[in-house]
Formats: sequence, structure tokens, C-alpha cells
Amino acid sequence: MAACGRVRRMFRLSAALQLLLIAAAGAQKVLGQGGHGQGQGPGANFISLVGQAGGGGVQGAQQLPQLPHSPQLQQQPQQQPQPPQPPFPAGGPSARRGGAGPGGPGGGWKLAEEEFCREDVTRVCPKHTWSNNLAVLECLQDVRELLWNYKLNLTTDPKFESVAREVCKSTISEIKECADEPVGKGYLVSCLVDHRGNITEYQCHQYITKMTAIIFSDYRLICGFMDDCKNDINILKCGSIRLGEKDAHSQGEVVSCLEKGLVKEAEEREPKTQVSELCKKAILRVAELSSDDFHLDRHLYFACRDDRERFCENTQAGEGRVYKCLFNHKFEESMSEKCREALTTRQKLIAQDYKVSYSLAKSCKSDLKKYRCNVENLPRSREARLSYLLMCLESAVHRGRQVSSECQGEMLDYRRMLMEDFSLSPEIILSCRGEIEHHCSGLHRKGRTLHCLMKVVRGEKGDLGMNCQQALQTLIQETDPGADYRIDRALNEACESVIQTACKHIRSGDPMILSCLMEHLYTEKMVEDCEHRLLELQYFISRDWKLDPVLYRKCQGDASRLCHTHGWNETNELMMTPGAVFSCLYRHAYRTEEQGRRLSRECRAEVQRILHQRAMDVKLDPALQDKCLIDLGKWCSEKTETGQELECLQDHLDDLAVECRDIVGNLTELESEDIQIEALLMRACEPIIQNFCHDVADNQIDSGDLMECLIQNKHQKDMNEKCAIGVTHFQLVQMKDFRFSYKFKMACKEDVLKLCPNIKKKVDVVICLSTTVRNDTLQEAKEHRVSLKCRKQLRVEELEMTEDIRLEPDLYEACKNDIKNYCSAVQYGNAQIIECLKENKKQLSTRCHQKVFKLQETEMMDPELDYTLMRVCKQMIKRFCPEADSKTMLQCLKQNKNSELMDPKCKQMITKRQITQNTDYRLNPVLRKACKADIPKFCHGILTKAKDDSELEGQVISCLKLRYADQRLSSDCEDQIRIIIQESALDYRLDPQLQLHCSEEISSLCAEEAAAQEQTGQVEECLKVNLLKIKTEMCKKEVLNMLKESKADIFVDPVLHTACALDIKHHCAAITPGRGRQMSCLMEALEDKRVRLQPECKKRLNDRIEMWSYAAKVAPADGFSDLAMQVMTSPSKNYILSVISGSICILFLIGLMCGRITKRVTRELKDR
Repeated sequence: MAACGRVRRMFRLSAALQLLLIAAAGAQKVLGQGGHGQGQGPGANFISLVGQAGGGGVQGAQQLPQLPHSPQLQQQPQQQPQPPQPPFPAGGPSARRGGAGPGGPGGGWKLAEEEFCREDVTRVCPKHTWSNNLAVLECLQDVRELLWNYKLNLTTDPKFESVAREVCKSTISEIKECADEPVGKGYLVSCLVDHRGNITEYQCHQYITKMTAIIFSDYRLICGFMDDCKNDINILKCGSIRLGEKDAHSQGEVVSCLEKGLVKEAEEREPKTQVSELCKKAILRVAELSSDDFHLDRHLYFACRDDRERFCENTQAGEGRVYKCLFNHKFEESMSEKCREALTTRQKLIAQDYKVSYSLAKSCKSDLKKYRCNVENLPRSREARLSYLLMCLESAVHRGRQVSSECQGEMLDYRRMLMEDFSLSPEIILSCRGEIEHHCSGLHRKGRTLHCLMKVVRGEKGDLGMNCQQALQTLIQETDPGADYRIDRALNEACESVIQTACKHIRSGDPMILSCLMEHLYTEKMVEDCEHRLLELQYFISRDWKLDPVLYRKCQGDASRLCHTHGWNETNELMMTPGAVFSCLYRHAYRTEEQGRRLSRECRAEVQRILHQRAMDVKLDPALQDKCLIDLGKWCSEKTETGQELECLQDHLDDLAVECRDIVGNLTELESEDIQIEALLMRACEPIIQNFCHDVADNQIDSGDLMECLIQNKHQKDMNEKCAIGVTHFQLVQMKDFRFSYKFKMACKEDVLKLCPNIKKKVDVVICLSTTVRNDTLQEAKEHRVSLKCRKQLRVEELEMTEDIRLEPDLYEACKNDIKNYCSAVQYGNAQIIECLKENKKQLSTRCHQKVFKLQETEMMDPELDYTLMRVCKQMIKRFCPEADSKTMLQCLKQNKNSELMDPKCKQMITKRQITQNTDYRLNPVLRKACKADIPKFCHGILTKAKDDSELEGQVISCLKLRYADQRLSSDCEDQIRIIIQESALDYRLDPQLQLHCSEEISSLCAEEAAAQEQTGQVEECLKVNLLKIKTEMCKKEVLNMLKESKADIFVDPVLHTACALDIKHHCAAITPGRGRQMSCLMEALEDKRVRLQPECKKRLNDRIEMWSYAAKVAPADGFSDLAMQVMTSPSKNYILSVISGSICILFLIGLMCGRITKRVTRELKDR
């Protein structure tokens, strides 16, 4: 009897289904009277019956297909001889249950109340569906084999199709494809389901919606699916999902199994099992048909029921809204893993066929057609790919074409989806599987795995294969995060705080947000995580110029014209070297008008902006990173701060590999023209630029003016340490190649090629050109070989080089050890090291001493190159020497040295230079020229013993001083020596020989005078007064020489001259100075009792007479000239001259008398 009960229940269900189908056949007359649907037409009856699912009569059921006999039904009659019970008692279910028909108050028979269904309905179906039989049927789906067998026959029965043809009559006539479908194969319903989005009839739409739910309840009911995928189900073992196992509602698992097989095949290079092409199309077709309502994807529906209630409770079903809602919450912590897997599979199908996304296909349908993104001549596998659709439409957007906002919104969602989950891109799975397992396992959520791979590509975690790099580059182009940073969820989350503070003035989603973030790279506002994510993304954007939408929009015309580029989504450029197009653009951006083929102004500005940003990281320059990878590891792996790799490479320029050196050289050459490429330097120097260089900084074309301004203002009070270091570093880099100084290169390029070929280093080029200019000047050539514009710029370069010893590499290398030994506490810059070396010149090593001497010789010939002198005496030069030539600047300052308006610091510096000049005649160009004939004539012995490039310690000047006392020098030379004697008489430090030989005596006998702040000849006077106390012969000799010199001219004896100034004016005004004439005048006045001299003058003269007398005893005349000089300057000159004259006369008379006697004797001898 139990078996019979089961059979009866099955027949009751069969009858119930028949009644339901009677309701569905609303196109026929409804059997049974008293319903609310009478007289309202088939459409109204259908709606009424669908809502209530009751009523009807047996006659209507007899017209519908019979239930197939299951094995149970075939066996039951044999076990039970009784004839089968009628499906319902007389009057049908309504009568049995007391119902009043379809719309009656009795409510009708309910499937949920059947004993054999109650448990399943309660467990599976929401409570609000229990009163609706079709809703329960849709919910239960494949609750029993009996159900789906009946539904299978139902979908293929011609009578059922006739119902569909009646209900959807006008719709079928509008859809030609459906009207032409053959009868009895289920194709009509499938076609209507396919086009349900175009159905406007309400009744037909409701009917097809319900039938869709029935059809999608089992893969075997879907038109043609079983035929196309039967073998694949067996091969993939998807048929193992059978009734009677854990989940009675698992028919959707077969489709899910096939979908996973399809996805897995795409992610393997050599898949073990392959889904047939027919089945692939069928699987994707099923996914497309279930794209609007997530209930139709049975596996996903059951996997995500709870998650839907949790995350998308208020999201209305239909048009793919629930799918999108669940996609957006896919990585929430509370999302179930089962649902997440089902969603991922769905997303992977969308990646293979964009039509699987209802909202995307609908929103972009017109745009796809408009821009020919789904043309028929392309293979379906390509046109259906989500990546193809995205790139095609992105190309239209980048070309400035109009794409609907709805479509762009959908594109944004799916681009973000691809960036969030790497597993949705089969190419990434295929090409990067090993790298992901090795470097990035466990980071798959929210785009972290992709950024991990990007980090590996940048070389921060290891190496990445070329295939993986290419796959990443392709994915970045597909998703195009450069157009909207929000697409990259990892970047968006990492940089949210930075955007809110530093970029809040830019509209959210604007491409310039990325530019703003780059501008704040390595600033206080930037956070570390954002910095990493930003550079990882920029690494790929920098390798494809099209990924910067602003650059592409402004430069696509120039790129096509100059760099032979193609469309945005063309693959021709994939063969180009990464970054080649941008390199081409920036080369043309810095061309002069004479060179032609320049970029448009708009494009040029954009190229400069990007170049300024990317210069902060060498890895954003593809060519630089590629060619310099080894050198970066060799020279810049340690002690190199972030963003300073390029500076490191520039420092080691001569040590780099040839290809790397060329690239670094080209980039440095570019920096010299536009120093704003050095973004870090510009940030550090912002105060100086604002205060002193804002005029040149605002220029669109830099041309090296800004760096020149910074160099000139490098030692301003507002200059900070970072800026000064950066400017000096760039100056040092410029020394390596004259091309690195843009203004110098442009001014002297032709001159260098003509006069200094094969010379590369800037310092050598400067020396070469300077030597040429000097030679032409000395030889008074009619026409200079170096052009005027080059000579002007050459002067600028020479002046800049004097500021820091490191800018003169030869000098720096020669004196490195000496700097360490004697100037370690002195800072570089402001020529301080050079000044320190000059002060310690006697202690320097031979090589360094020679280099310093050569430098001093150059500076004395051209004082403008003396940086310290020019800096200290800048204001005094403006006051006293505004019109002085650069060559005579020091001479002018010396002449005004004792002025009351002279600045003490400048006066001290002038004295230092005078001391230097007096150490060697070669350091005094004016003396050297004036005494050109006298020096070899009188000082030949000294010159013979002298060595090149080493001081003569004042020996030549001392030699000339002695000849000056002898009054044997030429007039020009005598004038210069007189000046030197006068200056050294006031300051003993200006007499090198005196300082050398009398240092002990000065410290012991004249310490107080030597310590005086102002030197006015006190030390010399002290030595003269203490002449008798001096024991050292050489010192004594020097003092005696001073006394000797003072005889020759009173001007060289400042103490005596000051004491006798009035007497000279009164008694000797008519006497021409020089050659001891005024001194002789004073001596005569001293002897003349009628003349009354000033007491001080008289006292000083008597002191000098005593000194000269002592000098004559101690140091007898060396020769006749010395003797004559002593006589002429002696106080008893007249007496001595009288005696000498008398003696000569007596000798003459004696000679005359002797001659006469001799003559007489000779005559007498002849007479004999």
C-alpha cells in the first residue's frame, strides 16, 4: 500500500502540473466556470492563473502532454492489480479541497501543502513563495526526476509551443529569427528567452520569464545544450552529480562543472581535457541567457543565497543588478568562500564573453556598433573577449569620441574588476603562475597580487619573466588605470589620505590625480604605501605612452607625425622598445626652431610635465633601467637614497658601460637645458627660485637660464643646504662633458669643433678655448678665432669654476691629500678650500703647490677669476672701480687701498693678494711687463736656478730693488719697483725676503709692532732701530738693504717721509722725486744752519745718518756702483767729492810732469 501511496502522490503531482500548464496555456479557453478571469481574454487568464495556480478542469489537462512513465510508474501496476486512481476526485482538486476555482476565495490547491513536497519546500523555498505554485516549482527546480522529465517534454511539445505562439504572437512576428524556428524542438521558447530583453508585451514577458526559470532549472532542458555537451559532461565527469546525493537541488552543478572546465582550459598552456567548440558556445550561451537574473545561474544562486541577503537585500533582481552587487562585495571578509568562488567563475566567463554581463552588453550595445567593436569579420573568440571590448571603446574615448556615460560607467566597473582579481585574466595565470607562487602567494585580494608582480618587475623582489611582464603590460592597457586611479583598488586605498590632503582640488577620477601624486612623491604629504603602489603602476605607464590619457590626447597628432605611431589599440607598437615613443617625443620637445620638426606647444608642455615627474625614479625611464641595470647594482645599490639613482650614475659617469653612459649623458644634457627635470632639486631650491629666479622660472623654455641663476645665487642667505648641494652636484656633473652645459654648448659648439676637436671634458674645453683667446689677445690678432658669443659664455664658465675647487678636477685631484691634511675643517664652496690651500702653500705637496701657483698666476693675470677677492670686495669694486677692466681690477683696488672709505675686509684681502704678488714677479703682470728687459739683465742668475711652477720667494723683486737703489733700472720698471718698495715699507709682510730671514727677530724684537692691527711701517722702523741687536747675517743684510733703498727715495721710508712732509714741501718742492734727489735736498737743509727743519724730521734724519754710517761700516760697497751710491747719499758728499776731485787733479799734474821728464830723457837718448 505504501507503494500505491507513492504512485497516487505522483499522479496527484502530475495532475497539479497539468493544471499549472492549463494555466500557462492562457491562449486557449479556460475550462471551468466561475473564475475571475472569465471574459478577459487569454492574457488576463494567464496572469490570473499564474498568480493563483489553481482551478481548471480535466478536459484542458487532456490536451496537454502526458507525464512520462518513470521506472516506478512502470512497476507499480504489476505490484498493484487495482486500476490506478483518477488523478483527482470528481470535480478536480478544487472540489476536493473545497476551492472555488482559479480565483475563488478558497485559494486553490497548493503544491507546498502536498506531503511529499512539504519537507523540500520548507527547507529550500522562502516562505512568501509557498502560496504560489509556479514560484514553488521554480524554487524546487529538479526536486525529482519526475519533474524534470515532465518539464523536458513540456519544453519540446508542439502544443506548448502553440501556447507560446498565441501568448507572444505580436512579439514573434517582430522577431524574425523566432518566427522561422521549426516546431517541436524547443527552439521557439529558447529563441524567445534569448530575445526576452526586446519583448515589450507584458503578458508574453511574464510568460517567458516563468518559462526561463523552468528551462534553467536543469541543463538538460536548455535547448540543444544536452546534445552539444553530452560528451564533455562525461569527459569532465560532470555527470557524477546525481540525484539522491547530498543536495537534491544540484542540477545547476553540471553547468557549473562545465563552466569551470572551460575556465581551467583557458588558464593552462597544455590542458589535459578540452571542451569542444560546440559545448564552449553552449556554455557561454547559457551564461549569456542567465545574465539578467542571478536566479537563472542555479549554482551561483544556491551558493550565494545567504550572501545576497547579507549584502544585497535591497537590490532588485533583474538586469544583472544582483550580480553587480555581489561582485562589489566579493572581497568582503564576511563573504562566504563558496559564493566568492562562484562569483569568480562568473567573472571569468565575462572575461571570455562580455555578453555574460547583461548590464555591460546592454549599456554598450549602441557604442559597440557605432565604433565597430563587434564587426562580423572578426573571429567570435576575439570580439567577445571583454579585453577587446574595453580596448576598442577605450580607443574611442582616447580619440575624443563620444561614448555614452552608461557604457563608460560599466567599463569602469569591469576595468576595476580585472585589476582587483588577477585570476580573471587567463594570460596572467598562464604567464605568471611561477612568479605568483614564488613571490606573491596569498596576496590575491584587492589587486595585491598584481601589485606584488609589479613590484617584482621593478626589481625590488627578484626577476620576472618576459612573458609575465608582457601579460602585465597588456592587462594594464586593458584596464587603463591611468585614466582613473579608482580602477586600481590597491592604489586607491593606499593613496586615499594623500589624495584628500594634497590633491583635494582635483575632481575625483580625473587623470590628473596620478600627476598630482607624482608631484608629491618624496614629500612630507606622501605615505610610504602610496609611494610604492604609485611607482609600481607608473612603471608600466611609463613603458606605453598611450596609458597616460592626457599625454595621448595632447600628443597623438605629434606622435603620429614624428614617431610613426598607430591607433590606441593597435598592436603594431608592441614591437617597439618600451618607452620608445615618449623618448621620441621628448627629443623633439627640446629641438630648436632651426632644427625644425618641433612639437606643438600643448604637447611640449605635457611632455615636459611628465619628464619632470619621471626623472625622480630611474625605473620610470625604460631605456635607462634596461641599459644601466648592471651599473645601478654595481655603483648605486648602497648608500643611495630613493630618487637619487640618477645622481649616482652621473657621479660614476666615466665608470659606466658604454650604452649606459650614453643614455645618462643624453639625459644629463637634457637636464642642462631644462633643470626642472630635476624635481627634487627644484623642491629644495623653491625659496631661492621664488626670491631671485622667478622671472626665468616662469619661462616656458628654460634654455639653462634657471640653473645659471641658481649658481649665481648659490651663496645667498636664503639658500638652504639641500639646494646648495644639488646645484653644486650639477656643476660637478657638468665638468664631465661640455655638452652638459647647455648655454656653453650652444654658444661654443662650432668653436669647439674647430679649435678643440676630440676634447670632451668641459674643463679641458674651457682651458683650450681660454688659451686660444689669451694667445689671440697677446698677439693682438686682427680677428679672434673664438667667436664673440662663445667668448662671453666662456667668461661665465670660467667665473663659475673658480667658486669650488671640485669644479677644477686637475687641481682637486692634485690637492686631495693636502685638503685632507690642512683644510679638513673647511667647507667646500665660496672658494674656501682654494683660499685655505693658498694660506698653507709652503706646506703643500710639490704637485699641489705647482697647481696652486698656476692658479694664482691665472688669477693675477685676470683678477675677475679670483672668486674670493671679487666676493669680498664686490661693493668696493662698485665704489672705486666701476669702469675698471677685469684685468686691472686688482691694480685699481690697490690704488684705493688706503682710502678712508675702503672696507676693512676688502683691504685685508687686497693685502693678501699683494703679499702673494711679491713672492714672485710672475704673479705681478704689471711688473712683469714693465721689467721685461730688466729682469733677465740684472737677475739672470736667479732665473737660472729657479724651477718652473714654484715661487722665487721674492728673490727677483729683491734683485730689482737693489738695482733701483743703484738707479740702473728702466723708467717703467723703476716706477713699479718704487711702488713695491713703498708698499712693503708700510707693511713688512709685503717683503717676502725680509719675512723669510727676519722672522725670529720680528717675533723677539718687534712683537708688539707686528701685532698691530694696522701696519704703517712700525716693524721696519723697529728693525732699523735694533739693527745692532740683529745677529742673523741674512736678516741684517735685509735691513741694510732697506736702509740703502731709503737713500734712493724718501718715499720708500714712510716714517721719515711722514716726519719730513712739511719740510719737503717748504724746502724741496721744486726737486723732482726719485733717484735720491729729495733725500739729498733734506741732507743739505740739515747741514745748512740757516734752515730750520721740523724737530721730528731733524731727529729722524740724524737717526738715518747714523744708520747709514753703521751700514757703510758693516756692509762696504760691493762694487763701484755701490761706492758711488754711498758717496752720493753720504752727508759729507761735498767734502768727499772735493777730496776726490783734488786727488784727481794732483794725480793729473803728477802725470803731466812725469810725462815731460820722460819725453826729455827720450830725446837725449836719441841725440846720442
